[in-house]
Amino acid sequence: MTDATFDKVTMFGADWCRDCRRSKALLDRLGVDHDYVDVEADPSAADRAEAISGRKNIPVVVLPDGRHLVEPSDAELQAALTASGVV
Repeated sequence: MTDATFDKVTMFGADWCRDCRRSKALLDRLGVDHDYVDVEADPSAADRAEAISGRKNIPVVVLPDGRHLVEPSDAELQAALTASGVV
């Protein structure tokens, strides 16, 4: 994992990724203020996501408290957002 910190929820994903679309839709539905980083539009973003997660899988969702999730289910993502005080 990298030492990068994020002021708000940040999601690394791609438009072609079904799990990314699902996670982004949940963030939108819950009204979570978040940054979306498209790894296709910014090739260096894929490297950043891999540095954070240690994996090549997306989505990578980084919470302001430094925790991250890779390919979370909606239930996992919502629980993490709740536990971190985001929602």
